[in-house]
Amino acid sequence: MGKRPVILLGMALGLLWGAGLLYIGAQVFLPVPPPMVLAMALFPAGLVMLVMVGRLAQRRFFDDSTIDGAAFAPGSAGAIDQAVLTNTTEQLVLALMIWPLAGYVLGAGVVLALGLGFGVARVLFWVGYHLSPPLRGFGFAASFYPTVLAALWMLWRLLSGSFALPL
Repeated sequence: MGKRPVILLGMALGLLWGAGLLYIGAQVFLPVPPPMVLAMALFPAGLVMLVMVGRLAQRRFFDDSTIDGAAFAPGSAGAIDQAVLTNTTEQLVLALMIWPLAGYVLGAGVVLALGLGFGVARVLFWVGYHLSPPLRGFGFAASFYPTVLAALWMLWRLLSGSFALPL
C-alpha cells in the first residue's frame, strides 16, 4: 500500500475516533465548572508535552552536534521529535481557542473526552511518525478532528438556537 492510502486510512479512522470521543463525552455528566474541566482536559496534553520536551533535551545533551541548539539532521529521530513537538504545540493552541467554549456549550464530559483523547492521540502520532511517517496520519487526525468536530457542533448549536450563552 502506498503512502497516500495509508495516510487517508489513518485520517478516516481519526475522524471516526473524533466522532466517538464526542459521542462518549456527551453521555457523561460532570458536575464540575468549565474552568476546572478545562484544566483537567489539558493535563494529559501537558504530560505528553513534558515527555516530548524532556526527550528532545536528552537527545541534545548526548549529541555534540546539537547540544548548543543546532537543528537536528533532516529525517533524524531528533528532527522527528522536534516536528512532533511543534505540531503538538500548534494543535494545543487551537484547542485553547476552542475547548473553553466547548465546556459551556457541549458540556464538561465532552471537554474531558477531548483532553484524554488528545493525550492518547499525540502519543500515537509520535510513535507512528517514528515507525513510518505515513503512520502519523491517524494520530494527527485523532487529535485534530475532534477539535474541529467540537467547533462545528458548537457553531451548529449556537446558530440553530439550541443553546444560548448566558450573558
